Amino acid sequence: MSSQIALLRGINVSGHNKFPMARQRELMRDLGFEDVTVHLQTGNIVFADPGTPPEQTARTIADRITADLGLTVPVVIRTRDELAAVVEANPYPEATAEPKTLHVVFLSAAPADPAPLDALDLASYAPDEFRLTGREIYLRVPDGAGRSKLAEKVTRAPLGVTLTARNWNTVTKLLALADG
Repeated sequence: MSSQIALLRGINVSGHNKFPMARQRELMRDLGFEDVTVHLQTGNIVFADPGTPPEQTARTIADRITADLGLTVPVVIRTRDELAAVVEANPYPEATAEPKTLHVVFLSAAPADPAPLDALDLASYAPDEFRLTGREIYLRVPDGAGRSKLAEKVTRAPLGVTLTARNWNTVTKLLALADG
């Protein structure tokens, strides 16, 4: 059976939006999802594809988190095949040798107006770089995301969509779990 991957934004970060891994598993099982695996504390959940459209699955999970925990947690969903396509489309294959320098920003939808990203002067952020490809932004930050001014600009750009970022190690581990 195929999988879906839920990417929760902003949980268990700096003591905010506490949502323990065991509770994440429990919530997913309470919703009727099967074969639930939670990877790391930051909201990466792999589960059997329920056959519902990913957008509907995202709403169901987000609504239940709000109802049960009182938290507003944006949720982005990718199917196993969509995640495999993200890995395959990586425009920075050389960065996989140092996976902590490569991030994928997952968007809930392709931005209707990417002008805020287009307006960034990439030369002033070098060697950092990014590429928007549909519903993903690949972000290459050789000196690390924590020091990157470009990473901050990209992840805070007003694109009118929900976004959440994962490093390359997490992206490939989630795909491995979905294949598992």
